[in-house]
Amino acid sequence: MVDDKFFMQKALSKAWQYQGLTFPNPPVSALIVDENNKIVSLGVHKGAGFAHAELDATAKALKINNIKDPTSLHKKIIKDYKNHFKNHTIFVTLEPCNHYGKTPPCSLLLKEMGFKRVVISSIDKNKTASGGAEYLKPFTKTEIGILKEEGDALVSFFNLWIKKKPFVFFKVAVSKNNVYTGGTISSATSRRLVHKIREVTDLLVIGGESVRVDRPTLDTRLVNGKNPPDILIISQRNDFDKTIPLFNVKGRKVYISSNFDDIAYKYNYIMIEGGENLYKLLKDRLDAIMIFSTSKQIDGKSFEFGKEFRRLNIFNYFDDTIEWKRRE
Repeated sequence: MVDDKFFMQKALSKAWQYQGLTFPNPPVSALIVDENNKIVSLGVHKGAGFAHAELDATAKALKINNIKDPTSLHKKIIKDYKNHFKNHTIFVTLEPCNHYGKTPPCSLLLKEMGFKRVVISSIDKNKTASGGAEYLKPFTKTEIGILKEEGDALVSFFNLWIKKKPFVFFKVAVSKNNVYTGGTISSATSRRLVHKIREVTDLLVIGGESVRVDRPTLDTRLVNGKNPPDILIISQRNDFDKTIPLFNVKGRKVYISSNFDDIAYKYNYIMIEGGENLYKLLKDRLDAIMIFSTSKQIDGKSFEFGKEFRRLNIFNYFDDTIEWKRRE
């Protein structure tokens, strides 16, 4: 059935593709529908410094693609297209922001565009940015709570950040039969996504044996990234070859410690990459787990990661599947 839930689910599905990439902002998507229930555009917030989802969806609907600065884009749209969407509905996975931050408020944009309806899944718990729904009510029909449980799940990690709590998650790639050893498992596209996530994480944690055997770089080269994370190697010993690339990435700190807590909680956004041993060692520290699964079966050591966690979302990502789980 084509109804509000149908359109909101499309927006939520889009936003989940950017989970992990938007720190310190939440993942958000916005979908614009005309008076005939035809989808006009689907926008998403791609990360800090990019247009918010509502602005991205509006620009796509207007076919404005030559302005990259979000503030300039916001000002042009309000100046040239006031009330352009008076017969349209916009579905937003998170309450539109209502403050002047790095960009003007999305609540102002939606008001000036004259949307007939604004449909919201989850209310923003960030007191600095919240209030967009109340602001819009005098100007447009504003409906809150469509697929609320799903919308709350989408921003549940962000809600940890706004409580000033570090977000710690474990990333692993497995085959269809839960094998995680034996070399490269996930697709090239999935590996590029991991490099994108590394670029916005503060700290990457890895086990000492993986460093000794695999001699990794753990940088962001697949996406030409400029901000490789600092590294914490969990190890009882300090017998590493310091000439390998991992120790020689410019601008990076590398810690070697057997104690996760001493180093990690100085950071805000922490990704752990490893296998069964590291997972068992640190599972009580985890807020979430991100599992890349391939459709092929391979030989090697298997383990069921995240069985203590509740599934929040699972979706196809090109040749692989990505599953996000959160601690109950």
